[in-house]
Amino acid sequence: MLVFIWIIVSLSTNNGALGQEEKCEQQPDYCVSLSTTITAEAGLCAVIPCSFKSKFEPKVIIWSKCENPQNRCTYSDRVFHSDKSNTDVQPGFKGRISLLEPDVTQRNCSIIINDLRKSDSGYYLLKVEGDGSGEKYSYTVSYTNLSVKDLNQKPEVKIPPLIEGQQVTLSCTAPGFCSGSPPKITWMWRRKGEKDSHIQGNITASKTENLTAVTQSHSSTLTFKPSAENHHNTNITCRVSFTGNETRKRTETLNVNYFRKPQIFGKTTVKEGDDLNLTCSVDSFPPSFIKWTKVGTETDLQSNILNKSYNSTQTFLNESPHNSSLLIINVTSEDAGRYICTATYQNDTLTEEVIVHVTSNHVTHCGVGCAALPWAIAGVSLSVNVLCMIYIWLLW
Repeated sequence: MLVFIWIIVSLSTNNGALGQEEKCEQQPDYCVSLSTTITAEAGLCAVIPCSFKSKFEPKVIIWSKCENPQNRCTYSDRVFHSDKSNTDVQPGFKGRISLLEPDVTQRNCSIIINDLRKSDSGYYLLKVEGDGSGEKYSYTVSYTNLSVKDLNQKPEVKIPPLIEGQQVTLSCTAPGFCSGSPPKITWMWRRKGEKDSHIQGNITASKTENLTAVTQSHSSTLTFKPSAENHHNTNITCRVSFTGNETRKRTETLNVNYFRKPQIFGKTTVKEGDDLNLTCSVDSFPPSFIKWTKVGTETDLQSNILNKSYNSTQTFLNESPHNSSLLIINVTSEDAGRYICTATYQNDTLTEEVIVHVTSNHVTHCGVGCAALPWAIAGVSLSVNVLCMIYIWLLW
C-alpha cells in the first residue's frame, strides 16, 4: 500500500532559513520538520531544510510548485522527482533542484534550488510515497511565500598588504554558496589616465556538503608585482556574473607601500642677513617621519624663535605628509655647515645632506695708502729689473 504525506512549503527571500519547526499528525509517528521562512536572491540558491518521521518505508520524494496555496498541486506542477527515470517535471526546473541526501530512506527531504529566478516565487508542496501498513495519510502544514528579489550581495575582495616589488595575490569570492552554474568572474583594472582593462585571473571552487546544506564557493585569484608608479592609488574591480544576467561588482583602491630617497631643494649659498629656505621631500606611502639635523649640534632642529627682534635669527619648520621645510631667517655665519634630512619609514631609514655656505657682506674701505701700494710694488719690481740689466752688461 502506498502512503502519502502532503506538505505545502513556501520560500522567502534571502539565502537562509529561519525558525525550523516540527509539526505532526494526531499520531506522533508522522511528523515533518522544516523552516518556516526561507530567503534567497536571484542568481543564487535556496535550501529548504526538511525532514520527516514515519513508520512506513519512503520510496519517492516529489516537490511541486503551486500558484495558489489553497489548492493542491496538480501533476503538471511537479518541479522535482527523486526517481531520475521520471523526467515529467516543469522544463524550467530541470537540473536546478536536487536532494541534499539522495537516499530517500534517510527521511531527509531537504532540497536545494540553484540559479534562482524571480519566476521561482510561489508555493511548494512536498509529496512522499512509500510502503506502509495499508493506510493512506495526508499531511498539510502552513506555507510561506517565495519572493525572489534582485541580487544585492556583492563579491568579497581580499587585498593583503601591497609592498612594491613583492609578488602579491588578490582574491575575489562570488556571493552565495551554491552548487549551481558557476559564475563568471572578471577582474578589471584601470591604470592612471587609462580606461578599464580586463585581467585574467585563476578561478577555483571549493565544496562542502552536509545533511542540511550544500555550499560551494567560487573565487578567482590575481597575482602580480605592484609598483608605485603603475598601481598605487588606482582602482581594481571584481565583477561576478550569474545565470540570468545577474551581475554584481565590488571596487577597491590599491595602496602600495613604497619608500623613496629624500630630496633636498633650495639654495645652499646665502648671504648674511638673508633667509635660508630648504625643503626635504620624501615620496612614500604611508608617509615617512622626517627630521632635520645640523652636524655639530646635539639635538634635532625644531621650530623656535630665539629673539623676537627683527634682526635676530629665527628657525621655523613647516611640515606636511611628504615634505619638511627648514626656514632660517636672518642667517649668520654660525648657520653655515652640513644639514641632514633623515626619513624614517617603518624599519628603514634614508638620509640626504647638503652643505650650507654663508657669505659675508663686509667690505674693506682703503685710504691714500691703499691706493699708493700698487705703485710701490711696481717700483720695487722696476728696481730689480734695472739691477739685472746692469749685471748682465758687466758680464758681457
